[in-house]
Amino acid sequence: MIRAILTDIEGTTSSLHFVHDVLFPYAREHMAEFVRSNAEDPQVALQLDDVRLRVGADLDLDGVIAQLVAWIDADEKITPLKALQGMLWEAGYKNGDFTGHVYPDAVRLLERWSGSGIRLYVFSSGSVQAQQLLFAHSDAGDLTPLFSGYYDTLIGNKRNPAAYTAIAHDIGLPPQDILFLSDIRTELDAARTAGMHTTCLVRDATPDPAAGHPQAVDFDAIVLPDDD
Repeated sequence: MIRAILTDIEGTTSSLHFVHDVLFPYAREHMAEFVRSNAEDPQVALQLDDVRLRVGADLDLDGVIAQLVAWIDADEKITPLKALQGMLWEAGYKNGDFTGHVYPDAVRLLERWSGSGIRLYVFSSGSVQAQQLLFAHSDAGDLTPLFSGYYDTLIGNKRNPAAYTAIAHDIGLPPQDILFLSDIRTELDAARTAGMHTTCLVRDATPDPAAGHPQAVDFDAIVLPDDD
């Protein structure tokens, strides 16, 4: 019986186009100004030091900014970048520069599952802050009351089964009671290896019978294992 659902964001609850055409360009455009204006802020300074540590060089501020922009252009999943992007996006959401895209079918089913007592969690490469901001300022309003928790790469790599084992332990449920939703096969493989049920969202792709996971074109098409 499924007692919890763990969901990815990009390509799953939300459009890849929103992330790549709205959020990433916004962060790239405003990163230099944000870093220069907030470099003395302890939370920002901590992330800037982490950038230097990861590249193994004592970069000046311009060098750190150049590295952050390079990581954005390469779509790298680097923790200090994700943290700084989250801070930037917070300002964008609060200023009304954009709202978080969530598919209407995802909203419908998340509300239904939550109402039926299934606990909902998010696991995304974006920071926990960025996840909460997207759902708090979504097209459908504040969806954060639906979720019991959020996980990012601090708990582990999304393609490593150990991350899903750690999440199940933190949730307090055996993996077989958890359904993981994603559009990335290697993530689904890792979750299945950890013992979770899986469903692959194929919103913008042709279903692949050889994918090795149940597939759904949207949330309405998801079949919970105990509903078979």
